[in-house]
Amino acid sequence: MASKSPTASTAKTARKAPAKKATTKASAAKASAAKAAASGTTEAKAKFTKAIEEARAGAQALTKEAQAKAGVYKDQLSAKSTDWVADAKDMAGQAKDRAGELAKDGKAKTSDAIASLGKIVADNAGTIDEKLGARYGDYARTAARTMQETAAKIEAKDINELGDDAKEFVRKSPGLAIGIAAVAGFLISRLFKGSSSND
Repeated sequence: MASKSPTASTAKTARKAPAKKATTKASAAKASAAKAAASGTTEAKAKFTKAIEEARAGAQALTKEAQAKAGVYKDQLSAKSTDWVADAKDMAGQAKDRAGELAKDGKAKTSDAIASLGKIVADNAGTIDEKLGARYGDYARTAARTMQETAAKIEAKDINELGDDAKEFVRKSPGLAIGIAAVAGFLISRLFKGSSSND
């Protein structure tokens, strides 16, 4: 074939040079895009890290605020519970005092009632002698004397001693104690039933 002309070779070189320049420009553009992408990624990471730090700081602030509020509520509750305990102790003390007063009044009324009953039985012992015989009159006198002695014992004893005596009596004779309680309950119910129908 024919030999290559110098112009044809220059034309090829000229065509290759713009292609190299285009490849270099493309590589530069890619590098620039890669730098921009890397810079965007770095910027995004920085923004994300900053957002996480702000979220942590916010969470810590909320935690501290919640702990402070919880502390205030705890103090308020503690103060109120202390007040309630003090009020309950005052009420318990008042109830105990009132119960003691009522027990003393009950003791006095009981001993008076037993003594009065004993006196009535003693006063009627003579009538019993006349109508039923001396033997039954003596029973009435013995019962009256026992009632008056019991009334004197009740009056002389303290409320705590009476409670201890009642416990001891129940331990020794539980059947008799139940019977006495049943009779006393019946009498008290009749007394209240009678007083309510009179009203």
